[in-house]
Amino acid sequence: MIAVMSATGMTAVLGGCGTTGSSDVTLRLVAADYGDSAANSSQKYWDRLAKGYEAQHPDVKVDVSVYSWNDVDRKVKDMVAAGDAPDLAQIGAYADYAAAGDLYEAGDLLSIPVQADFPSQLAEAGQWNHAQYGIPFAASTRVLFYNKTLFSEAGITPPTTWDDLAADAKALKAHGVTYPYALPLGSEEAQAETMQWLLSGGGGYTDDIGTYTIDSSQNVDTFTWLKDELVGKGLTGPTAPGRLNRATAFAAFADGQVGMLNGHPTLIKQAEKKGVKFGAVPMPSRAGQTTSTPSMGVTDWMAAFKQNGHAEQVGDFLDYVYSEKNVLDFSREYGLLPVTTSASQAMTDSSRAQDKQLRPFLEQLPTSELYPAGKTSWAAVSADVKKQIGTAVASTGDPTGVLTRLQSEATAADSRAKTG
Repeated sequence: MIAVMSATGMTAVLGGCGTTGSSDVTLRLVAADYGDSAANSSQKYWDRLAKGYEAQHPDVKVDVSVYSWNDVDRKVKDMVAAGDAPDLAQIGAYADYAAAGDLYEAGDLLSIPVQADFPSQLAEAGQWNHAQYGIPFAASTRVLFYNKTLFSEAGITPPTTWDDLAADAKALKAHGVTYPYALPLGSEEAQAETMQWLLSGGGGYTDDIGTYTIDSSQNVDTFTWLKDELVGKGLTGPTAPGRLNRATAFAAFADGQVGMLNGHPTLIKQAEKKGVKFGAVPMPSRAGQTTSTPSMGVTDWMAAFKQNGHAEQVGDFLDYVYSEKNVLDFSREYGLLPVTTSASQAMTDSSRAQDKQLRPFLEQLPTSELYPAGKTSWAAVSADVKKQIGTAVASTGDPTGVLTRLQSEATAADSRAKTG
């Protein structure tokens, strides 16, 4: 997040200002864009929401600026560095700002019912130094999408193990599929694809107590398998994984060029728009693994800065943002998962076709594994992963060497974060 990425990983490019008018207090909100065009930009969502709030609170104006996920974290960082922090920032990470003393604690802002509405897993992920500073805003989980038409033509079934996945990819290649398995390890969102594969191999970025374990034997085995059994055998398509970005891979899937890839809920609309018949299954596990692969979960964050001192107004506005209706409206608009228990239950009970499509993702959220976003070093570590991990599976790549280097850099970043 943070240059890490969003729950969606969307990269639309848009900016602008929100509502206008005079008021006693102006709250400035910087938000990320979850849309894929000007037609569904998040600017429109926030402008509607701000207008609704201002109608009930004429003494408060909400001024919203929306930026692409490519830019939003840097924009906020630059604003804070210049001594011009927004009141609210809906971004990819919060821990650096919490450690610097820039943020309000969630408990200082939110009403008790709203704060209690966040599932404990998400609330705990928003903690730095045992206090919650990151307020969950949007969430997603990942599953393995597959093209039903291509699978039928190749006479194969969805994989449940890595060996199955490799065999399916080989069959898809034999039938002329451009990307039998799309492996996006490019700079856009490599940390996400990496994490899902690490989890499926029994590893992860950290251990149970939060220590980085990037070069663990499980992780090295995972990337060695990817290099030897998928990339090395030409089963990941014409673009080298280190140069393939998530957005490109998703677009190729929607164009019918991809047999399989890891995807989040926003891919549903993208594929349906192009008429692709697809299915979704849990990420396969290594053969012989005794436990099922946990899904990777992603949560984006709302952070409230103390600089302008509008705690009362910020808290009241956030209570409005996190009402059941508004959480559901946002989730449905962008195909994301609700971050409150009340909205999640409403989506589970809903008979809407769109809500039913999201249930498999919603069911995985409570047991999903999230990025170690509470570590102030995670921003630097994630950036390093995005820059380097693609080289681990290149033809001349060395998985052990790359993961060892990433581990060393992560340990150093963690040490600097703890001492600085």
